[in-house]
Amino acid sequence: MSRNNPKREEEAQAIDLTPMLDVVFIMLIFFIVTATFIKETGKDVTRPDANTADDKPNASILIAVGADNEIWMDKKKIDSRNLRQAIERMRVDNPKGAISIQADKDADIKFVVEIANAARTAGVTDVSVSTEKN
Repeated sequence: MSRNNPKREEEAQAIDLTPMLDVVFIMLIFFIVTATFIKETGKDVTRPDANTADDKPNASILIAVGADNEIWMDKKKIDSRNLRQAIERMRVDNPKGAISIQADKDADIKFVVEIANAARTAGVTDVSVSTEKN
């Protein structure tokens, strides 16, 4: 005597979500691996206004100069003597990344020039100063 087992029918009608979860996890891994992470400077600055501002989408190394002339990178205060080494360490993560200097409008220009010179010494050719667009 053969009887239909209701449990077997329920198992046959159930949707297997395993392949969908596999695809979702593979997509998540892909986006994590290909994403570019920008490290914040750790210092809030009031950028100067500029009439001729251009967007720099590939600026991935941010260096801030506050109104008190302190240099900040990656949420740490950097001594000007160790600036080149800090830039070289950041370049290891992103060798093709450009540097954007976020200088406060009350900061001394000599610190901005010092950062640009340290960047050029470290091998970075794409250095820009971040401004507010009018």
